[in-house]
Amino acid sequence: MDIASWNVNSIKARTHAVTQWLDEAKPDIACLQEIKTVDEGFPSEFFEERGYNVATHGQKSYNGVALLSKYPFEEINVGLPGDDEDEQARYLEAVISTDTGPVRFASIYLPNGNPAPGPKYDYKLAWMERLYAHAKVLLVHEEPLILAGDYNVIQSADDTYDAALWADDALFLPQTRAAFQKLKWLGLTEAYEQVDGRPHQYTFWDYQGGAWPKNHGIRIDHLLLSGQAADKLKSVRIDAHVRDREKPSDHVPIIGTFDL
Repeated sequence: MDIASWNVNSIKARTHAVTQWLDEAKPDIACLQEIKTVDEGFPSEFFEERGYNVATHGQKSYNGVALLSKYPFEEINVGLPGDDEDEQARYLEAVISTDTGPVRFASIYLPNGNPAPGPKYDYKLAWMERLYAHAKVLLVHEEPLILAGDYNVIQSADDTYDAALWADDALFLPQTRAAFQKLKWLGLTEAYEQVDGRPHQYTFWDYQGGAWPKNHGIRIDHLLLSGQAADKLKSVRIDAHVRDREKPSDHVPIIGTFDL
């Protein structure tokens, strides 16, 4: 089973890119972020005709997450628990049934947090604490769990082309990295680290400053796995080539292959 994560940076602007990639890669599950549309505006027909079930948690013009699955959804949970007043669409979770049992997965669009310090950074850290609390609950199920998404976290200097340039950015501040590490200490494994781990392999290149041709990227898109999912992980790849296509997203897909 192939499970992918991709920040598409507006599904309406990127429908051509997403469908082209789906036709090539054929993932069983795709977790999309930053769809930038309300649920009713999501172009579900393009994905349903390719055999995908579609679930969305959208928001006008900003944020928004979606799930595409070739398996029927057995359960869908919208929004990250812990703050009933949070209206930002950043978390969507589902369960499917397979021959080997249930698989739970989520599409995550973690807040950027800039400028830091400030209210946006406070929101980012609070959101990460809520994710920690929810992941702790989910791990009790002892089932394959894949928390996939744009975490807006640069884990180490090896995950950026220039660590000094990012030193004061919310994505790389020590508090951000500590919150991400705390999440992993729950027993979650970062898929890329488990089966690859090469430095300076990126999932995001800015549109500005010739970042893509210069390979000035960062790795901020991650698949975090429960022990049950990590045990079934076979490989991970980053489809960086899609960044070179017409009107691309500034992110590229990351795909984990699992024996599920």
